[in-house]
Amino acid sequence: MEEDPARAYRHALAARRLAARVGLVREASGIAAYRAGEWAEALTELRAARRLTGRGSYLPLMADSERALGRLDRALELVTGPESRDLDQATAIELRIVQSGIRRDQGLPEAAVAVLQIPELTNGRAGPESARLFYAYADALLDAGREDEARDWFGRAAAADTDGTTDAAERFEELDSVVFDYLADQEDGEDPANGEDLADGEDPMDREDPEELLAGEDHG
Repeated sequence: MEEDPARAYRHALAARRLAARVGLVREASGIAAYRAGEWAEALTELRAARRLTGRGSYLPLMADSERALGRLDRALELVTGPESRDLDQATAIELRIVQSGIRRDQGLPEAAVAVLQIPELTNGRAGPESARLFYAYADALLDAGREDEARDWFGRAAAADTDGTTDAAERFEELDSVVFDYLADQEDGEDPANGEDLADGEDPMDREDPEELLAGEDHG
């Protein structure tokens, strides 16, 4: 319930002092540490929670914490290792999102895009995890320089994000304004060749130097 991540983490630490051997308490402490940006502490708590509960749902947060600490090889081991098999769909998608981020950190933007090209991206069935998947895909496309595609996927993410958990709508509008600004410049009569505005009814050819036009003519 606490909105401030740092205070939420302090509450979780207080709970851990009271019940350190309860798996759900260590889970809460790990998630709170992750949200507060305490990456090393998050790893410690989530590993303990996993030992106590046997759940694999902590892997995305653990891998992302390794990534945040700059340990990309360890993060990839968690994402692609045997522990990542037989997970539920939502956890598997979260792992893909983390893997895409790792590839971007490695300077491989197209690989980051390819990692997210999974059936859930285009099967037409939008679930709770779709907004995050669409958003991550849009972000990867943008990082790869594919702005038109990124704009489309930010729009899809915004439509799927009924709870407003991402800023997909704002990202879509930012990219949309770039397109509209360009089109508006053309409609207002800006000469795309030199960026100068044309007068009403003016023909761009009137801007040409007559001597250059004559010089270019073939007089046979």
